[in-house]
Amino acid sequence: MSIAVFGSINVDVTAYSDRLPAPGETIHGGSYVLDLGGKGANQAVAVARLGGAPVFIGRIGRDAFGGMARAELETYGVDTGRIADDEKAGTGIAIIAVDAKAQNCITVIAGANFAVGTADVTRLAALAEPPKVLLLQLEVPMAANIAAATLAKLGGATVILDPAPAPTGGLPKELMKAVGVITPNEVECEALTGIRPANASDAWHAAAMLRADGARRAVIKMGANGAFWMGPEGEGHVPRFTVNAIDTVAAGDCFNGGLGFAMAAGKPFGEAVRFASACGALSTTKRGAAAAAPTLAEVEKLLS
Repeated sequence: MSIAVFGSINVDVTAYSDRLPAPGETIHGGSYVLDLGGKGANQAVAVARLGGAPVFIGRIGRDAFGGMARAELETYGVDTGRIADDEKAGTGIAIIAVDAKAQNCITVIAGANFAVGTADVTRLAALAEPPKVLLLQLEVPMAANIAAATLAKLGGATVILDPAPAPTGGLPKELMKAVGVITPNEVECEALTGIRPANASDAWHAAAMLRADGARRAVIKMGANGAFWMGPEGEGHVPRFTVNAIDTVAAGDCFNGGLGFAMAAGKPFGEAVRFASACGALSTTKRGAAAAAPTLAEVEKLLS
């Protein structure tokens, strides 16, 4: 199976406390974790933990965080040979706060992620084997995402886009035309369509709008209300999996990694969405970002 990830790499500093601080307030937390993160890195690790062998295209800084990020990715089995060491920008970092109810808020300093551009798209084009699936996010410049998506589609790949963070002005038509699957959560869905999906009916209308904008398929991730999908095959709703959630960081990334893995393996789209939903659910039972990605055995157990 061939999966490429084009996108962001961060090092996450995650602080855990009983509640999130109010503006201007200082509170005491219980613990913190220094971990690999960034939506691209999280998705790549999610694929690798399932048994895939993803190739990553992105950038890190020539600093301690960059060395840590590269080493962590390699530990998980991600091919880092196409990750560039940026000579000017530092490695991206994210400052994350998580409360006792598993809710979170995140501040991202993009660093080298915002230097991703033409040279990185060239490395994608130079892959010896064109990928079956390309995973994208919006934590690198839009122009680079458009070029990568267009290139991948021309090569026969299914482009899976996590539209996060969602731009206020909507997504460019050039990008949407290249997207095989778009996977917004509730907040991103509202930003892109004006619909905050509270049920399958809302999600149906939002998915139809996204498909009308050019995406071949749409999956609306609704958290506790499950996931709704729509595509040429039809449509369907996947109820949420009941798990003991302690940390929702990277749940969407694990969903997308699982979706890419399942689609590259040839699963029917509805089955692939259910598989992805299980991946996202299981990730909430562990703390951390990339480290929370489930194994294939864990996913198959939940699905059985």
